[in-house]
Amino acid sequence: MSDRRDILPISQAAGQASRFGARAARLGVLSKLGLPVPPGQVIAFDMVRRLDGVPQGLAEAEGLVSLRASPEVPGGGSVSAILNIGMTQARLPSLEVRLGRIGALEIYRRFIQTYGTRVAGLDGEDFENLYYDQLKLSNTPTEHGMEALVDDSLAFYQDEVGEAFPQDARAQLSECLRAMCKDWTAPTAKILRTARGLPEDANLGLIVQDMVFGLGPDSGAGLVQFTDEATGEARATGRYLPNAQGQDASTGVRTPHLATVVEREGAGQTLPSLEEIAPDTLAGLRKAAEMAAGGLRDAQRLGFTVSRGTLYLLDAVPARRSARAAVQIAVDLAQAGHITQAQAILRVEPSYLNESLHPQIGPYATRDVIGTGLAASPGAAVGRIVFSSQAAHAAQAAGEMAILVRAETSPEDIRGMHSAVAVLTVRGGMTSHAAVIARGLGLPCVVGASDLRLDVKAKTLTAVDGRVLGEGDQITIDGTSGQALMGAPTMVPPKMTEAFDTLMTWADATRTIGVRANADTTQDAEVALRFKVDGIGLVRTEHMFFEGDRIAPMREMILAEDDAARAEALERLLPMQRSDFTELFRTMGGLPVTIRLLDPPLHEFLPHSEEDLAAVAEATGRSTQEVLARAQDLAEFNPMLGKRGVRVGLTTPEIYDMQARAIFEAVAALAKEGLPTVTPEIMIPLVSAQGEVTAVKDRVDAIADEIRAAQGVQFAYEIGVMIETPRGALRAGDLAQDCAFFSFGTNDLTQMVYGLSRDDAGRFMRDYVNSGIFEEDPFHSLDVEGVGELVLMAAKRARAARPDIVLGLCGEHGGDPASIRFCRVAGFDYVSCSPFRVPVARLAAAQASLLVKQQS
Repeated sequence: MSDRRDILPISQAAGQASRFGARAARLGVLSKLGLPVPPGQVIAFDMVRRLDGVPQGLAEAEGLVSLRASPEVPGGGSVSAILNIGMTQARLPSLEVRLGRIGALEIYRRFIQTYGTRVAGLDGEDFENLYYDQLKLSNTPTEHGMEALVDDSLAFYQDEVGEAFPQDARAQLSECLRAMCKDWTAPTAKILRTARGLPEDANLGLIVQDMVFGLGPDSGAGLVQFTDEATGEARATGRYLPNAQGQDASTGVRTPHLATVVEREGAGQTLPSLEEIAPDTLAGLRKAAEMAAGGLRDAQRLGFTVSRGTLYLLDAVPARRSARAAVQIAVDLAQAGHITQAQAILRVEPSYLNESLHPQIGPYATRDVIGTGLAASPGAAVGRIVFSSQAAHAAQAAGEMAILVRAETSPEDIRGMHSAVAVLTVRGGMTSHAAVIARGLGLPCVVGASDLRLDVKAKTLTAVDGRVLGEGDQITIDGTSGQALMGAPTMVPPKMTEAFDTLMTWADATRTIGVRANADTTQDAEVALRFKVDGIGLVRTEHMFFEGDRIAPMREMILAEDDAARAEALERLLPMQRSDFTELFRTMGGLPVTIRLLDPPLHEFLPHSEEDLAAVAEATGRSTQEVLARAQDLAEFNPMLGKRGVRVGLTTPEIYDMQARAIFEAVAALAKEGLPTVTPEIMIPLVSAQGEVTAVKDRVDAIADEIRAAQGVQFAYEIGVMIETPRGALRAGDLAQDCAFFSFGTNDLTQMVYGLSRDDAGRFMRDYVNSGIFEEDPFHSLDVEGVGELVLMAAKRARAARPDIVLGLCGEHGGDPASIRFCRVAGFDYVSCSPFRVPVARLAAAQASLLVKQQS
């Protein structure tokens, strides 16, 4: 016995998507709003599952009806509608009165074909052949021709099925209901749902609705929406086909008319638009769309039929939209009062903002893909291939756009990356050197494109299909999708609209966790400030030493054979560092600035090529062999776990002394100018033991006292550590005693917890993710179960020892929405990410705050 609520009038399905499906619920809302939805009934999931023929309680239709699917989940592989059910020989005369003889026969012909293919399993092409054979006799269907076509269709059905076409309307509906349920549960439909990540056994609701006919004069069918698909701005776009029904306007059988004069002229079409054919219909659709947006709380794409000038709405689905358009639509809905500001914030995927921040490949552009890798830094750029940093710099000097192609990049390539418009590497992962630096520079970047073959000596790049590209060939890098493409597809420039700014303002008023930037230069800081950052969470001081006038004294310091020579080189570096910090502090205007003392192993600053070795030898008065020997002496089997970070600062303390002196002299200089007070946060990297912190802190404190006395200026500063070793996390309670802040460097922490090289993991990480071993690349999104548990343990122990300690995260996870949500739940004070990821992080932080509030 079925529940009598399993079959309801359409208007009563509003708000009951969980029982009748999304389409039924939407039509129910439209009907309750008073919009012209044809009357009908909806059948609930429970009844559909046990359906066998026409269910008891479904009202007998007086005329023809349509049958439409109402899936439980959007995109669930909806089966197409069956129209004109109930069309029989006996009903032909009454339909002729409404549609004329030819129109009635066309409805009959259509239904015979649909019933034959969907219910009886006949080949639809055979029916199409009958139709086109008749058209050969006359381009315009005649009454006699249509009669012959109906007779031929009936005869074909009987010959193939072995029985006459059914003439009982109730029996037709019964078989159509069975056929639609069969289509829904067919293996192909289940496979499609599984491929889309949807439940294989998703529920199906059904809608039985009175037919409205788009055949005859002043009639037709189409689709229209009133928000631009690309921008989200108010603009009508759509398709309309006179003398049509259902999806005729989208099938391509006849050229449809466009919605407006503007759209028609833009497409260069001569057919009159719907606006010109039936202005009242377009006006009615516009009003209906406004009401639907309010009732359904989203911009809608309307499916409609016009019958003798009367408008009917057959469906409403969320309007198509690009990522950029999603921002505009969400803001417009909130400003119109249809949704709240909080709902608008939650509706926009943070990654959608990238389309407003970076150039993108046009949505309809042809993609000639030559290789695929990891989407390391969003945006797209077109340029000529170069295989070295020197070539990239030369191309920039000549005014040419260059794409730097390397096996993987190193600190030596920073200058070349600054000169390039995009970067492509065949090795590396999401936190490799190329990926991290490209994100900081806002460069499109694809890393780990292992299906490409790079021959640096021959200066060739071989595509996955065997094409060989050389230096100077034009390619496009799409860092949003992870593709490298041949040629120059159509591009869409970035644009931060008023809606973008409005959404960001709402996000900042909502979020309860700070967002800082990883910035190494005043240029980086200026970009970060443009994106309304809360401060700088990571200054990687090593990047300050790779510029042309700094690398020489840095190398001399490393190559020094005694303390005096080392001190002399550091003395030359001191004013350079002081100038860097002075300008950085000046730019940030009193906002927090966290400075990481020198971190990488020293050998990274030494040259590798014969040409560079010879240049350093000449500059330092040494032989090439001596320089090479010193470089080999500094080389390590596993430098990321060797003499780097605090280990350099303790074994060569003069380096950290110089940096601390430069920081404090910069603070003193700004104080004397009367500029906003700066409290630098000095961060010690790669700490594992309290003794390391104490040793560095003692020297830094002594230098601070010396500068205060010498300059006659009082200033404050804070000492903290970068937690990036497992032992550092485990001993957080000890470390917190000497620290005002912790910043979790989750790039290295993930590397050490997993025992994975962050530079090499990209070679196999996709296989791990695709096979389900990992749900996500742990270098892309923080591993909450493993690394996250260690972070939570460290945070708890640190707060127990020092309740006022400030906690931040400065790894690349700081720009990942899921990782930001984790940090908000963990009670962190801030996250820090690359400057161009700051808007994404700000929105993600607001969403995290809202979600935490909802769950509390």
